[in-house]
Formats: sequence, C-alpha cells, structure tokens
Amino acid sequence: MIRTTLLVLAAALLAAVPVSGQAPSTSPVAPAATTTPTPAPLEPQGYDYIPAGRRDPFISLVRRTTSVTGVSANPRPTGIGGLGVDDITMRGIVKGRNGFAAIVKGADNRTYTVRAGEQLYDGTIRAVTADAMFILQDVNDPLSVQKKREIKKLLRPAQEAQ
Repeated sequence: MIRTTLLVLAAALLAAVPVSGQAPSTSPVAPAATTTPTPAPLEPQGYDYIPAGRRDPFISLVRRTTSVTGVSANPRPTGIGGLGVDDITMRGIVKGRNGFAAIVKGADNRTYTVRAGEQLYDGTIRAVTADAMFILQDVNDPLSVQKKREIKKLLRPAQEAQ
C-alpha cells in the first residue's frame, strides 16, 4: 500500500515538473486550419546553373512530378471523355434507328449512353453490337510495339467463360 502511494506521488511530481530546457506554454497555439500552407518552390533558390543542354543534377526529378505537388498537369475532362477503358462497365445495350448504343456505368457511379465513334479518355469506341462493345484503347507504353489494342466488353461476361 505504501509502495503504491509513493509511486503515485512520484508520478504526479514528474508530471508537474517541466523538463529541462522546456519552458511552460504561456500563449495558446493558433489552429492549423486557419493557415494555408504555401507550396515549396520547385527550384532551389540562391544559385544559377547553366545547363548547356543538360539537366541540373542537383534538382530532384521526383519533385517535378504532379504526385508531389498534388495538382495534375493534365486534368481529365468531365463526362464520358474523362473515363478510361478500365473505368467503365457495360450495363446494357439499346437498339435504335441509328444502330446500337451501349449503356455504361463509369467510375463516378454515373450512367452514360455511348455509340460507335465516341472518344474515351484513353480510347475510342469502335463498334457496339447486340451483345458486346469493342473499344480501341491507346497503349501508353514506350516499349510496346502496338500503339492500340482492341478491348471487348461483353454484356454478359459469364458467357465468354463457357
């Protein structure tokens, strides 16, 4: 019992005594939400570099990317033109006077009606048939020989597996 009381008193004393070199806080801290952080400059200040056709080896290549700054250099457009081939799922097909149209659902949970010839963010809809949609996707791989590949999206994907 005495040992427990002594431990409690020692803990209270240690909590009340400021650590050496640390002054007790006298002014309240301003909330962080009221201040907006300023982005760091991409180029270091204080010296000049004459590259003569070469990049500065002391400037980080990572800092020049859009993922660090949080701002995309090329924002996607809204609507069907901003959806990639992998972002859409086929929900239905409608037959009209001008042929077939596909009903697709985008990554933004919105439904779009598309026809052959419409542009996506990374491809073009080549054709819409009674049970499938064919898309020419732009290949963004510098090592690939093919610059476009054909993607087939079925209305009922389970039928292709049989």
